Amino acid sequence: MGGLGLLFAAALAIADKKLRVEENPLIGQIHEVLPGANCGACGYAGCYDFAVQVVEGNAQCSGCPVGGQETTDEVSALMGMESAENIRWIARVLCRGGLREAHCRETDYVGPRNCSVQAVVGGNKVCIYGCLGGGDCVEACGFNALFMNDNGLPAVVDAFCTGCGMCVSACPRGIIEIHPEDRTLFVFCKNHDGAKEANVMCDAACIGCGICARKSEGAITMTDQLAVIDYGKLDPSIIPIDKCRSGAIGYLQGKKPAGGLQPSVDEPENT
Repeated sequence: MGGLGLLFAAALAIADKKLRVEENPLIGQIHEVLPGANCGACGYAGCYDFAVQVVEGNAQCSGCPVGGQETTDEVSALMGMESAENIRWIARVLCRGGLREAHCRETDYVGPRNCSVQAVVGGNKVCIYGCLGGGDCVEACGFNALFMNDNGLPAVVDAFCTGCGMCVSACPRGIIEIHPEDRTLFVFCKNHDGAKEANVMCDAACIGCGICARKSEGAITMTDQLAVIDYGKLDPSIIPIDKCRSGAIGYLQGKKPAGGLQPSVDEPENT
């Protein structure tokens, strides 16, 4: 038995020497300066995988939204490259159909409150496009950047949000999206029904009237009776926001820009 043990140990030692794959030390150095959240916001499996992709030239030094500008500067320095601006991306809840606005079914829903179940069996709200209010997004957030407000809707704490997208993946209705921090004008609705049906479902629904699209000079189009914004063409100063009867299109609360213009930002490939 002792002899077999020595033989196997020797075989393993030889295999370790012959088959070992040398790792680029730069990968470990970059991995050390990353935040270690392993959230996948960069679009890769984790911080180590992101470090590998940076060294191999498949990912940008500014690709870690959690680390922010400081991490971008450190990774760029290790790569011997000039640091680029790290654009901060934040989750935005594009639904205003809370407890006060959304209409409910005549029969109260009795069952699990989580959104994933309600999306299948139906919840209290009539609208099949809006927030279900179960808080799956809050549970999915690893940075305490979301909470359910007193109107039954998830609210984002901008200071804590890293743009990792975990809340986006957790929402079965697709009402949460990741946008640049300085983008403030949105269509706060996902309803694709016409005016008659939308009015029955929610007081804050887009009714597909198309007024905003007709005045936007191509920046807003109507897709399946829902207004969709092309931020590359957007000039908020000509959008008749005050004409939107339900308030489905408008600014984030308290974040109307002084200049009125929304910056044109390239959408990230991995969000």
